[in-house]
Amino acid sequence: MGARRIRKFGIWALVIVLIIVMLNIIPSDRPHQLPLTVKADFTPIVETVDENSYSLYLEKHADANRPNRTIRIEGEDYIEADGGEFITVEGYMGLDGTAVLTPEIGSISWRVPIEEAGLYQIRIHYFPMEGKSAAIERELRINSEIPFTGAEILLFDRVWDNRDPEIKRDDRGNDLRPRQVENPRWMLASFKDSDHYIEEPYYFYFDKGEQIITLVSLREPMAIDYIELYQEEAVPSYQEVKAMYEAQGLKPVQNQFIKVQGEAAIAKSSPTLYPISDRSSPSVEPYHVSKIRMNAIGGQNWRLPGQWIEWEIEVPEDGLYQIALKRKQDQLRGVYATRSLMIDGKHPFEEMKRIRFNYNAKWQMDVLGGDEPYLFYLTKGKHRIRMTVTLGELAPLLQTIESSVLELNAMYRKILMITSNNPDPFRDYQLEKRIPEMTEVFERQAEIIESVADYLKEMTGEQSDKVAPLINMVVQLKDMAERPETVARRLDTYKINVGGLGTWILTVQEQPLTIDYLVVYSPDQELPRAESTWFEDLKHEVGAFFASYTEDYTSIGNVEQKDRSIEVWITTGRDQAQVMKGLIDDLFTPETGISVQLKLVPPNILLPATLAGEGPDVAMQMGEDVPVNYAMRGAAYDLTQFPDFEEVAERFRESALTPYRYDGGVYALPEQQSFPMLFYRKDILEELNLSVPETWDDVYDMISVLHKHHMDFYLPIDNTLNNGNLVPNATFAMLLYQNDGAFYTEDHKRSALDSEIAIEMFRRWTQFYTNYKFPVQVDFPNRFRTGEIPIGIADYTTYNLLTVMAPEIKGLWDFTIVPGTKKEDGTIRHDVASTTTAVLILEKAKDKEASWEFLKWWTSKDIQIQFGREMEALMGEAARYPTANIEALEELPWPVEHYRNLNEQWKWVRGIPQVPGGYFTGRHLDNAFRKVINAGENYREALLDYVIYINDEIAIKRKEFNLP
Repeated sequence: MGARRIRKFGIWALVIVLIIVMLNIIPSDRPHQLPLTVKADFTPIVETVDENSYSLYLEKHADANRPNRTIRIEGEDYIEADGGEFITVEGYMGLDGTAVLTPEIGSISWRVPIEEAGLYQIRIHYFPMEGKSAAIERELRINSEIPFTGAEILLFDRVWDNRDPEIKRDDRGNDLRPRQVENPRWMLASFKDSDHYIEEPYYFYFDKGEQIITLVSLREPMAIDYIELYQEEAVPSYQEVKAMYEAQGLKPVQNQFIKVQGEAAIAKSSPTLYPISDRSSPSVEPYHVSKIRMNAIGGQNWRLPGQWIEWEIEVPEDGLYQIALKRKQDQLRGVYATRSLMIDGKHPFEEMKRIRFNYNAKWQMDVLGGDEPYLFYLTKGKHRIRMTVTLGELAPLLQTIESSVLELNAMYRKILMITSNNPDPFRDYQLEKRIPEMTEVFERQAEIIESVADYLKEMTGEQSDKVAPLINMVVQLKDMAERPETVARRLDTYKINVGGLGTWILTVQEQPLTIDYLVVYSPDQELPRAESTWFEDLKHEVGAFFASYTEDYTSIGNVEQKDRSIEVWITTGRDQAQVMKGLIDDLFTPETGISVQLKLVPPNILLPATLAGEGPDVAMQMGEDVPVNYAMRGAAYDLTQFPDFEEVAERFRESALTPYRYDGGVYALPEQQSFPMLFYRKDILEELNLSVPETWDDVYDMISVLHKHHMDFYLPIDNTLNNGNLVPNATFAMLLYQNDGAFYTEDHKRSALDSEIAIEMFRRWTQFYTNYKFPVQVDFPNRFRTGEIPIGIADYTTYNLLTVMAPEIKGLWDFTIVPGTKKEDGTIRHDVASTTTAVLILEKAKDKEASWEFLKWWTSKDIQIQFGREMEALMGEAARYPTANIEALEELPWPVEHYRNLNEQWKWVRGIPQVPGGYFTGRHLDNAFRKVINAGENYREALLDYVIYINDEIAIKRKEFNLP
């Protein structure tokens, strides 16, 4: 047996060696050189449809002066403040002077004396006050008016850093990801484009005389020291700086080599920019063959324009230094990542505004300046190097394609209004006559998009997958312009290709880059090799192979058990589990002395494990049908047995607890709760002269207008699968609850869907699809994005998805409470049903008191806030956490206006009770619905037939569990 193992290992080792030898090129000692020069800028070709755009604003004031003077307005000298509590404070957070504290609601105004009319830039000296950990948002008004589109959302960064000075390790020797905390400080920031298409700060026109500027709070509080109108200083080129060095007699230093590890960054603009573990090469520092080491920073987390990371260096003497970076850019094939570099808050010279990092799957050592390295003058002492994600030469390309997408989508809607989204393939709609500008738009946009593709190919020297979506669109547009009679039958492909352009914008504007370390050094020093040798790779692979038999890669965090210990199972992803384990080890275990063994398991394993007596003490992320089903079988513990249950229950709305009530007990606490909201496209409703509907009568009125233009209203049909069971449809539940209906009788012994109210609401629901022809299967986010469905009801978490996936319609959509039912007294009811996930204690838990302590801790306001913020920090806005804790949701980083809408709808949310056999309700409600809309069956007969099945199942289950 031993000999066979040795032979097996020998074969494996030989295979590894052969693979490495075939794939690995022995790296050169010579560092990779960054290009010294860059191409000239691409001029954006933007078909401006926005009369308030910044470009038109600058055109309007093209002849205005740019006075070379600075006008300072002290924060405390405001003339008016409305809608919030504005406080003037002396010496706030170390400030030498007075500041005004502005909340996240309200507005504040200042009087500005302008002696010389002209274009000014604006900057603000501010302090990011403690808030919800999101970027600070403000709207700027000049004399009560927003000067241009872009000034309605101005972003101001917060500052983040590792909570602990040293990276901690778990009890198995693995590095733990450092928790990120705010490290606020006074900062000076210019008013700039929040989309980062425009590099320089905005210009604002001011007439001579006294002007009024107003900042309207949209999100997060901030302290303001002063606001300045000024002119940005011109940044000299490197040649000018080099000439200055020579004139001043500055010389390069000797024998200096200062290395700063990437993970040692002292400040970041986002909590997502935490140290990461890179195991792609044994050359990364620090390195361990089997243990996790936080040895780099950036990667996919450092990809969004405007994000910055800052490092501190200390140089021993004045002089000229060179800078090099050990980096990896292995994500953007066919494009490149761009960074700007600032030292102590300023660009050293013009070339540092745009540093290009080309694609390479391996680690590279990049010297700033290439074959003729740039020299940077540094004085003795500490300096801060900041690198910021910038779009660089890609900005005008993205701006151009975004403009094209908007125009092509507008044309798509015009065609849709004539052909519908299901055109007759044998009919000639004569679109070129009915939309005379159609072929001209296709030709012009084909030319514009082709110019972007050509520029991109020339700039990168290759035709990659980043160019393919552009070429596909160009080919189709040219062909449709030549053969307009084919447009109608190619509408689906056209929509897909335009959607591909939207996705192209998303992928190209993301600029990931990973940093291992920075080197500040004298020209006489040799740089270390970036990549490992084949022998180091072989050693690493062999070591990792053996470690795979000894290391436990499935456990998360510390595994050492204390005197009191509980086992918790979680069914979500590893990222969520790691964040949760970090919170447990940092906060729960030290406070309570209870250790938690957190295990990541598949969702369907709890039942067989419980039946086998191998289940956990606590189960998390369970569907809302699980607790009551387990309670019937005596497998879930009644939480009302704990004396402080009622106090804990006050954290949630009753709607969130309803699904977990059974036979006088409550068998789980809610973790997440989500519910429907009404999403609408502001621009399209304005085009169609429609207002946002308040009642279902308003919805009926707008349907005819939408259908006239071949657009639709969306109602949710794709029922959520909750632990394998269909949840009752959200639209039907909405109508039912708004009209005092119920799913079950008061004693929960029978279905109440045979009531006249339920039958009438079922009729109204099905008529949306039989009479009004609403679409049944729809990708709502994408059709909302294109404008085919400009209004619809969807779960509020759709907000997160649209924020991330549809940047081209940013500011063109909103969401609000759902349409309601008007009652006889004139009031409007906006009831909706919610869906939840739960955390429960199993009946066989060894230490129920310890388990209860965990449930209380986990569902508390502070922990839910921390978990929600860390998940958003880890995965971005798409992962915003729909917590069921009332106070916690308020503290998550929602814009104020959007949170108000959410909270207003939450007041109307109702839970659907869970009863024995209740899993038949959603299933047979859907069956009845399908029979009506697909088979044309009478709505009353279809529903009543299936109510019999529901009642039979409830009766069987009640008998099975010996219930009265």
